[in-house]
Amino acid sequence: MDFKFTIDNDIEDLEMQVVRYKPEGLDTLCKNTKFTRKELQIMYRGFKQECPTGIVNEETFKEIYAQFFPQGDASAYAHYVFNTFDHDHNGSISFEEFVMGLSVLSRGTFQERLQWAFSLYDVNGDGVITKEEMLDIVTAIYEMMGRYTEPSIDDTTAREHVERVFQKMDTNRDGVISVEEFMDTCRRDENITRGMSIFDTVL
Repeated sequence: MDFKFTIDNDIEDLEMQVVRYKPEGLDTLCKNTKFTRKELQIMYRGFKQECPTGIVNEETFKEIYAQFFPQGDASAYAHYVFNTFDHDHNGSISFEEFVMGLSVLSRGTFQERLQWAFSLYDVNGDGVITKEEMLDIVTAIYEMMGRYTEPSIDDTTAREHVERVFQKMDTNRDGVISVEEFMDTCRRDENITRGMSIFDTVL
């Protein structure tokens, strides 16, 4: 009985720490995101319910994604999105990192969304997208969409798709896509923008 009481107290203490720790950052988050104070409070309540410790690790993030895409395997795509959200690359996403990412995806300007998309495709963060990186992301998207992808997808289809898009984007033919090439092509080509906007709606 005493043992259970102690655990309950510990959990309560932890929650109090998390609750006390957050409101100080609310004003800063209001300034740095496109959410209102009220929206942030509601989001934090939901976030804390799912993640009482105030942080999300990659496994939990993948589980959340799996709920949205039961028809496919979302784990590879969730891994890449997780990396994009995890700014300090410490293996977990804080509420601040979560909200910053969500703000760009749900309310960012076209330019901000493109910048986010570039970061997603630039898997190793070296400032350019290689054909292999693009293939990794496109394959992950196809896996996530599962049987609802039309026409049905196999490895060859993914490679052909990447080949087409890559040729279009790599305007100086140096074998990699720079952020400028990525932005310019996306702005000019409606189909690419539509095709790449899949990740605007997956959160």
